[in-house]
Amino acid sequence: MHQAESDAYTELSDKILARDFVASRVGTNALTHLYWSGDVPTQLPFASLPEKCVIKANHGSGQVMIWTPQKSPTEIVGTLSRWLRENYYWTGREFQYKHIKPQLYVEVYLYDGSADGPLDYRFWCFHGKPAIIQVDNHSHSINPFYSTDWQRLNLSYRPVAQSIDIPTPPLLPEMLRVASDLSRGFDFVRIDLYQ
Repeated sequence: MHQAESDAYTELSDKILARDFVASRVGTNALTHLYWSGDVPTQLPFASLPEKCVIKANHGSGQVMIWTPQKSPTEIVGTLSRWLRENYYWTGREFQYKHIKPQLYVEVYLYDGSADGPLDYRFWCFHGKPAIIQVDNHSHSINPFYSTDWQRLNLSYRPVAQSIDIPTPPLLPEMLRVASDLSRGFDFVRIDLYQ
């Protein structure tokens, strides 16, 4: 892998820096609202946060916490401090994570009516064309795959996942357009979207 290619993968894997790429390709309407970002957990503006929002780390996967005023800021700061000390590269040896500067960010809480948080639509794209759509939830208890015309596919990689059918998302055409625009120029990339 060339250095320029490695730097690009790192930038696109950094959940804060990737926002610039998304804005340049599809505009800012596809981005969630950010309330705060930084690398000092004690500077998180707890008093001015909405009743419910999401705290995440930019440099890994699965570092997600839902904030409500009932939670202890002291405990939250402890968890966030631990996140900042971790380098996700060492978890799965995915090189694109190795050089990300750890930061935190707070974004709007998305609600689509699903009990386990919003459904995550993962578009598997090849050469700028979405080919397969994987649907996931926060607890990873579901994992159906669909074609781009929303036909259920006989695919799975989580044998313990519930077998459920997901209705065709109303914004599917728009999500396919966004996934196509974001994946242009890549041999393969997975574009994760919420509706």
